[in-house]
This record gives sequence, structure tokens and C-alpha cells, in this order.
Amino acid sequence: MSPRIIADCVLILHTLFVAVVVFSVPLIIMGGALGWRWVRSRAFRFTHLGMIAFVAGESLLGVYCPLTILEDRLRAAAGQEGNNGDFIATWLDRLMFLHFPHWVFTAAYVSYGLIVASLFYVVPVRFTEKPSDITP
Repeated sequence: MSPRIIADCVLILHTLFVAVVVFSVPLIIMGGALGWRWVRSRAFRFTHLGMIAFVAGESLLGVYCPLTILEDRLRAAAGQEGNNGDFIATWLDRLMFLHFPHWVFTAAYVSYGLIVASLFYVVPVRFTEKPSDITP
């Protein structure tokens, strides 16, 4: 498989990671109000918290995202700079990589992490799960 195709796959994976982190918050709030059991799952909630904690932590430490580094290296290996006209990859790239000062992203990631953590109080996790609690 060519480095360009792998780089596009990494970009899609990265976009999915961001989507899970972002869209889980409204789903948890909505699910808490509507009585959806799966939004109270320990596995889901701690995974979600871990995902945003990882992003906030790497930003606080000034570390670049490993998925971004991997994609950049794969694109360089393919002789690409950016996405070179691939429609979906170009738009995913534009959506994912906004150009603001580093502190703006750090503040946003930490704030979002605090929101995710506060949801443990707003929509409590079930600590006595049965396998049937995890299914929708």
C-alpha cells in the first residue's frame, strides 16, 4: 500500500478520534436525559475521558500529536506536501488543522476535558454494570 493511501487512512482515523471526543459530550447529555444506559457505561466514559486527557496533556506538554506526525511523515514519503488536491483529504485536513496560536488549542482542550470530567457528576457512571447495561 502506498504511503499516500496510508496517510489518508491516518487522517480519517484522526478525524474519527476527534469526532468521538466531540460528539460524545452531547450524546452523554442527551442519553442521560433520555435514560440511555450505554452513556453511563464505565468503559465508554473512562475511555472518553482518557481520550481528551491525552489530547489536553500532550498540548500542555507541547508535544505534537502522534497521528499528525505519522501523517506528515507518510505524506513526505509519498512526495506530497499537504493533500495535493485529494478532495476528501483536503477538506478533512482543513477541518482538523485550524491555524490559531498554540495556547488557544491548549485552553480549548483543557476546557473540554473539564466539561467531560464534569459529566461524571451530571450524568453519573454506573459502577455495577451487567453486560446488558452496555448494549443500547
